Amino acid sequence: MKRQFSFRSSLLCAVTALTAIGVMTGVAAAQTKLTAVMHAGVRTLDPVFTTGHITRNHAYMIYDTLLAQDENFEPRPQMADWTVSEDQLTWTFTLREGLTFHDGAPVTAEDAVSSLNRWAQRDKGGQMILERTASLKAKDERTFVWTLTSPFGPMLAMLSKQSTLPTFIMPKRVAETPITEAITDYTGSGPFRFMAADFRPGVSIAYEKFDAYVPRNEPASNLAGGKVVNVDRVEWVTMPDAQTSLNALIAGEIDYMERVPVDMLPIIEQEKTVVAEVREPIGSMTMARMNFMHPPFDNKLIRQAALKAISQEPLLAAMVGNPDYYKVCGAVLGCGMPLGSESGADTLIKGGGIEEAKALLKQAGYDGTPVVLLHPTDVATLSTQPVVVAQQLREAGFTVDLQSMDWQSVLARVVRREPPADGGWNMYITNWIVPESADPLSFMPLDGRGQKAFVGWPDDQQIEDLKAQYMSAASAEDQRAVAERIQTHALDEVLLVPLGQFIFPQGRRDGLKNMIPSAVPVFWNMELAAE
Repeated sequence: MKRQFSFRSSLLCAVTALTAIGVMTGVAAAQTKLTAVMHAGVRTLDPVFTTGHITRNHAYMIYDTLLAQDENFEPRPQMADWTVSEDQLTWTFTLREGLTFHDGAPVTAEDAVSSLNRWAQRDKGGQMILERTASLKAKDERTFVWTLTSPFGPMLAMLSKQSTLPTFIMPKRVAETPITEAITDYTGSGPFRFMAADFRPGVSIAYEKFDAYVPRNEPASNLAGGKVVNVDRVEWVTMPDAQTSLNALIAGEIDYMERVPVDMLPIIEQEKTVVAEVREPIGSMTMARMNFMHPPFDNKLIRQAALKAISQEPLLAAMVGNPDYYKVCGAVLGCGMPLGSESGADTLIKGGGIEEAKALLKQAGYDGTPVVLLHPTDVATLSTQPVVVAQQLREAGFTVDLQSMDWQSVLARVVRREPPADGGWNMYITNWIVPESADPLSFMPLDGRGQKAFVGWPDDQQIEDLKAQYMSAASAEDQRAVAERIQTHALDEVLLVPLGQFIFPQGRRDGLKNMIPSAVPVFWNMELAAE
């Protein structure tokens, strides 16, 4: 096994999976089919309606994005190129030739405008652009113009970001679906077509190569460049049990396993036809989010007590096991990232905050109101943290109601604003890829706009003011100074509780080559050698 990875390694690896070759009858060409086990089953298909990573992964299969980021996280043209006026107010985007939807219709500027309008209503960065928008209009079939009322420096960063809510382009008729409703038409223009007849929510989903897709001419680089598809069909199947998935990988029944538990790596070491490796070295952040609307976490002192009660090391050890694959990290904006700071995170990093937590609960007059903590049971990278956090909260004196369900039910639950007793919630735990957390303007947990904010709905004008200061900072040094204040404020208000960073290796059959080392698993560019 090619095993040279630790959290600090910088190895170049891969992402995704391929294929058992099925020979068709007669003289037809051999068809390649890739079977993959992803980190969760797909239930929600609208990538604007949810921030769930499995839905984002699905969307990259069937949609294309306006812009994309390369391996250096630099914005690059994807569906469109751009120019900007000298005053930074007029952005002109021109769609490249050959863009076609899966139903045969050409992609037009009006499709892009409608898609961007829907995206911007939901996305934090998009909302900031809308606040500065004078107009967003199609100029002709392939050109549209976005006119701002004031310059917005992060414009390209927001339009090209790879995760949380990328700028997936849909047909106008689909993009006009109200943001409060999920889409029901899944026509895209991406490198694969969604096979609706084969979709079993939460169980399996299938895609076929879109023969009319025209890749860009540039080599692939992260999520930018040419998306060249070398397989005919991709199927994702759900196997919640990791041992079952690994057995299927070893037996050749599947070709790719998105996340291999670290304690199972010795099994792969004995196999000559299976490779375990880290897809990319940056990894993910796990974090807890509280609901600011309802007791007990509508009380700042009680939120602070919860933060003091939580210690990362036991949680990460239970979740990952091998410290080579995790990192204790109190940085809201990501350890190892340009703005990462661990100020104010001492008890998260070192532990020992239980007595402080008890004192804060006494000061707040905590009356034993249960904390409804949601516990997803079907995602390996999310199932352990709530159990550990629940125990740590109980040790500090909290009453905890740990409610178990599948991950898609958690995602449906956390958008509900009802009191916990009526189907709402108090705390849940989720993961972000670290680059998602690195930008304070777009990182959704740093949204303090009350009822318009990300789930949890904190009403926090100070964090909004700090982000405005960050955006107007004159230099990188000034930005870092503001980011330090954002770190301190975010932990003081407990906008989120950083729980540490981790990397899970992926597993693949050794015939799968040229996989793109991106944080988002993508299914183009790889090639499959016959076994």
